[in-house]
Amino acid sequence: MPLHHLMIGTWTPPGAIFTVQFDDEKLEMKLVKRTEIPHDEPISWMAFDHTKKNLYGSAMKKWSSFAVKSPTEIVHEASQPMGTDPDANSATTNTRAIFLLPAKKPPYAVYCNPFYKHAGYGNVFNVSPSGGLADNIQNYEYQPGTGIHGMVFDPTETYLYSADLSANKLWVHRKKVGEAQSTKEGDDGQVELVGSVDAPDPGDHPRWVAMHPSGQYLYALMEAGNRLCEYVIDPQTHMPVYTHHSYPLIPPGIETRDRATGKGLYRSDVCALDRSGRYLFATARSNSFDLTGYIAAFRLRDCGSIETQLCLNPTPTSGGHSNAVAPCDFSDEWLALTDDQEGWVEMYRWKDEHLARVARVRIPEPGFGMNAIWYN
Repeated sequence: MPLHHLMIGTWTPPGAIFTVQFDDEKLEMKLVKRTEIPHDEPISWMAFDHTKKNLYGSAMKKWSSFAVKSPTEIVHEASQPMGTDPDANSATTNTRAIFLLPAKKPPYAVYCNPFYKHAGYGNVFNVSPSGGLADNIQNYEYQPGTGIHGMVFDPTETYLYSADLSANKLWVHRKKVGEAQSTKEGDDGQVELVGSVDAPDPGDHPRWVAMHPSGQYLYALMEAGNRLCEYVIDPQTHMPVYTHHSYPLIPPGIETRDRATGKGLYRSDVCALDRSGRYLFATARSNSFDLTGYIAAFRLRDCGSIETQLCLNPTPTSGGHSNAVAPCDFSDEWLALTDDQEGWVEMYRWKDEHLARVARVRIPEPGFGMNAIWYN
C-alpha cells in the first residue's frame, strides 16, 4: 500500500496532534488532519501501544492517552499527573513530562519520565482494558537531581535502561515479574533497581538509549558530549559495560562553543534502529538557528556491535528542540525527520547505505515538529 500515515505533536500550546500522509509512489507528503487536544497538553514525545490502537503523550504537566480509531479519528481518553513530588505538578515549577515508553509485552504498563526539577522518580501506569492510561501503580526512585530523558527495554522486556542526562549516568531496573508472579507487584510491571554506571566522561550527559534486537549491545547518545557510545551488556548482571568505542555526532574540528558566551553550540538528540536491526541512526541539534544539526548512520554487526560509521550529514535546519529521526517499522527504506525551528517533517530514503530526502511538508503551527510515529 503506497499511502502511510504518521502522527506528530508540538512542544508548546495549543495542544494538537497532526496526521501526515506519505505516498511512497508519488513521493509526496501532506497534512491530512489536525486533531485538537487539551490546550495546555501539547505532546513533546508520543508513542503507540503494541496494537497502535492507543497513543500516549508526554504533555507538559500531564501524561495523556488517546484512542486511535483511524489516522484521522483520535479521541482523548485520559490525562494523569506526574507522580510523587507535588511540586512537579505546580504551574510555578519547570518540571515537565518529557518521555514515556509503553511496554509491548503483558501487562502493557507505560513507563514515564519527568524532567528538569523535581524529576527524581519514574512513574509507572497500568492501562484499562481498552489501553487507556489508568492508575499510577508505582513511582520508583532514581536520585535527587536526576533527569531521565530516554529509556529502552531489553528484548525480553525484563530489564529497563534509563539515560540520566542530569546525573550523567545510566540506570538499570528490572521488572519484578519472576520472583513474585502471583502477587500484584509481580503482575503489573513494577520495577526494582539493579544498579547504575557513570557516563565515561563528566561532560557526556546521556540523553537517549537504544538496544540491539540481540540484547547484547546498548547505544547511549550523549547530549553534551555529542557522541554515541557503545556498551556491551554483561550477561550475568545485565549491566552495561562501556566498550571504549565512541563515534562523533557532529563533525570533528568544528567550533563547539559560542565565542561570546561560552555556551555549547550543539546538543545531540535521539538514536533509533531500523526495522531489521542492521543500521542505527542518530541526530544532533544546534543551539543556533544559523547552524545546521546532523544525522549519522551506523552499520551494525549481527551481534549488535558497531561495525562502522557510514555518514554524518547536515540536516536542513538546526532542528530546534527536535531533529528527531524516526525509522519506519515496516521497511528498512524510509525514515522521517522532524524539526521545530521551521516546522518541517521530511521523509528520507535509505538505500545502498545512502540517505536522500525524497519528500517534505511544512506545518507552520506553534511548536510543531516533535517526534513522528508511524501508524501504517
